[in-house]
Amino acid sequence: MTALELSAVRHGYGAGTGRVEVLHDVSLTVAPGELLALAGPSGSGKSTVCHLAAGIERPERGTATLDGAPTSDIADWARIAVVPQQHGLLAGLSVHDNVALPALRGRDDPAATFARLAEALDVAAFARRGVTETSLGEQQRVAVARALVLAPRLVVLDEPTGHQDDDHVTQVTGVLADAARAGSAVLVASHDQRIWEVAHRVVRLDEGRVRS
Repeated sequence: MTALELSAVRHGYGAGTGRVEVLHDVSLTVAPGELLALAGPSGSGKSTVCHLAAGIERPERGTATLDGAPTSDIADWARIAVVPQQHGLLAGLSVHDNVALPALRGRDDPAATFARLAEALDVAAFARRGVTETSLGEQQRVAVARALVLAPRLVVLDEPTGHQDDDHVTQVTGVLADAARAGSAVLVASHDQRIWEVAHRVVRLDEGRVRS
């Protein structure tokens, strides 16, 4: 059973002589309960795949779907949650409120889940601090906690360990593995071999193409 499917995706930016082709016939799937690591050098197209998988962009050719629906049509954090490289936190809110934000529609009480994630990701001690009063590494873990607070169908993360020391990398990989075990489809773009080691599969991109 497939949750996320990218099929024959071609995507680029610009027009005319300034056109840059980024992805060339990229196809991949992520099943519920699977942690898939997307590897490859800088400029290989990993972030673009993440944007398409998360619905931030729509593929120019081909399809990006979650359970058969275009990801770009989905605006439900319980279905698709994302951790972008720039984290995407709201500067006017505390750490706690950033993590709880996806649950504000009243559908879920995030208290118990927040407590578990805050402990697992070592953010509990500064939960009431303004998010701008925290380090980049702390903000990155806050963004991971926010992405997981509703146990979404799909989690897309772009370099989620880039600002972490060894101990905190272990914490991040641990909660991502837990999310997959709980049934989420987890797509992680990463240069970090420690992510690859906990992944069920590693898909490699090179110059916008999937390499075996």
